[in-house]
Amino acid sequence: MIFRAATADPADIDRALAYPADGPVAAMTTEKIREELDANQFRAEWIWFAEDEEGEVLARALWWGRADSERPIALDCLQVRSSVADPAAVAAGLLAAGHAAFGNLPIYNISLPRDWRTDPALAAAVAWRQEAADKAGLTREIERLRYEWTPEAGTTEPGGRLVFREGTDEEFLDAFVRLSSGSLDLHTQTELRSMDAEQLAREDIEFYRDCPGERSWWRLAHLPDGTLAGMAIPSATPYHRNVGYLGVVPEQRGQGLIDEILGEITRFHASEGAERITATTDTVNVPMAAAFDRAGYQVSEIRLVLEEPSGA
Repeated sequence: MIFRAATADPADIDRALAYPADGPVAAMTTEKIREELDANQFRAEWIWFAEDEEGEVLARALWWGRADSERPIALDCLQVRSSVADPAAVAAGLLAAGHAAFGNLPIYNISLPRDWRTDPALAAAVAWRQEAADKAGLTREIERLRYEWTPEAGTTEPGGRLVFREGTDEEFLDAFVRLSSGSLDLHTQTELRSMDAEQLAREDIEFYRDCPGERSWWRLAHLPDGTLAGMAIPSATPYHRNVGYLGVVPEQRGQGLIDEILGEITRFHASEGAERITATTDTVNVPMAAAFDRAGYQVSEIRLVLEEPSGA
């Protein structure tokens, strides 16, 4: 078995595009792959093949990054021919070769319908991908709900319970630290096992600063008497506006204030003409999922995230 990256030769790119998208896990269309290549978010060196000795492509992996990324951020598409007897082994070898070349272990996002576990063929196709990712070092698994808002859902009027204002970096750092306490977000819980809350807060701030959204969009949420209640970070991806980060400080939770904060983010994006607002939350974060439901956001897919464990 030969594992290699595509070359810049147009013929090699054509081979990647022509790879048959067999199997029940949805694959990216040729048109979408071309769009990502044109945007420099897919690159030849981030497209990898597994080939037999005759040069037949038995598997394909497509890693994604932002246009200015030095290394890929996520694996977006992994396929192995249905004729391969042990797809997990071939996929694991392909991922390991890519990781070694990149010098990092990008996360692996698998987009699935909400009822994927009830489809035996789809569940089996996910299982060999999970096995391959685990063998390649992506041993932590998080299942997330991906939500979408469209203008048809409308927006809510401000409830008057909170006042939103801009804040300094130091104020946002403090808010991130306070919000991490008791968080139901699995990523936050995991990261706090290997770092303190301030270090995580600084990493979160750096992440959102690096997103396509603007720092000027961020808002602190206060009660009318000036008490900090939470914060709202409208953000964006290369494709859509998104919710980014939001939360309520521990001492103010349980009063429905999350609806006020989510409403502020939604109204902000809508006022800017957003035709779609995306958001994600862990399936175990029931209160956050309920808030999205109340705000008119609809579940568009399940996102199974496979990643390396914290501190690896």
